Amino acid sequence: MVDLDALYREHADTVHRYLLVKTGSADLAEELTQETFFQALRTVDSYDEGCKFSTWLIGIAKNVLRTHWQRQYRQPAVSLEEAPEPEVASVEEAALSEAGTVSILSAIHKAPEPGREVLYLRLLGNLSFRQIGDVLGQTETWARVTFYRAKQSIVKELKGNE
Repeated sequence: MVDLDALYREHADTVHRYLLVKTGSADLAEELTQETFFQALRTVDSYDEGCKFSTWLIGIAKNVLRTHWQRQYRQPAVSLEEAPEPEVASVEEAALSEAGTVSILSAIHKAPEPGREVLYLRLLGNLSFRQIGDVLGQTETWARVTFYRAKQSIVKELKGNE
C-alpha cells in the first residue's frame, strides 16, 4: 500500500514552489497544491513509473493551474480597490526585491518561451534538467541548452540596463 502522507511530505514543497513561481501568491499556490494532490490521488492508477513521481505531480499541477486560469478568465475582473495588497514576509525580503531581484525577475519575464519557463523551473522551482525535460515533454539535453541560451539572453539584457 502507498503511504500517501509520506508522498505528500516528500513532494509538496516542490509542487508548492512550482505553483508559487507561476502564481506569485502563496495562498493560491497552497490551494492549488492541495488540488494537485487531490487530482493525483484520483488518478494515481495512471501514474507511469517510467518517470519520477515529482515530475508526474508537476504535470498535474500544470493542468490544475491551467484550469484555474481558465476559470478566472470567465470571472469578472477584480477592480484595483478590491485587489489584495501583496504580502512581504520580512524587511530583508523587501530589501532584496528592491535591489537586484526585481531586475533579474523582470529580465526573466521578458525572455521568450520556452526559455522563460525553463528558467523559472530551474531557478525558482529547483528542478533538475531531466525533470524540466519531463515536465515540458522534451529531453534533458534540450532543457540544458534552452536554459543556457535563456540565461545568456538574461545576462545580455541585464548588461544592457546598466
